[in-house]
Parts: sequence; structure tokens; C-alpha cells
Amino acid sequence: MSMRSIYRKVAKKHGVSVDEVKEEMQKALNHAYTNTSNDAVTRVCQNQVPSKGEMPTPDEFIRYAANKVKK
Repeated sequence: MSMRSIYRKVAKKHGVSVDEVKEEMQKALNHAYTNTSNDAVTRVCQNQVPSKGEMPTPDEFIRYAANKVKK
């Protein structure tokens, strides 16, 4: 399943646009990566998600999560 179809499916299910889905996912990721305690276990888990920047994009996170579920 392509990233585009994933976003469209989620958007349709919740009656919102694809852009809104991406924006809300990015807000959630930003919150998770900036408002967590200095809990070592949390940081280890966050550091396992590959990303080009300081925190993953929704695309990067979905790919990581899908691969984890597949394994």
C-alpha cells in the first residue's frame, strides 16, 4: 500500500483532508519528541525511528511502524 493511499484512507474514514491527516500526525510527533520526560526507555524507542531530521516525518514514522508490525 502506498503512502498516498494510506493517507487517503485515513482522511476518508475521519472526514478530513489528506493535508489535515499529515498535519495532525506531525503535531503528534512533535509533541511526543519535545514534551517527553528524560526517560531513557522513551528516548531509546524514539531513536530507533529513522529520520533525516531531528524527529521523524509522518511518512518516516509510518514506514518504521509498518516494518515493525510486519516483523
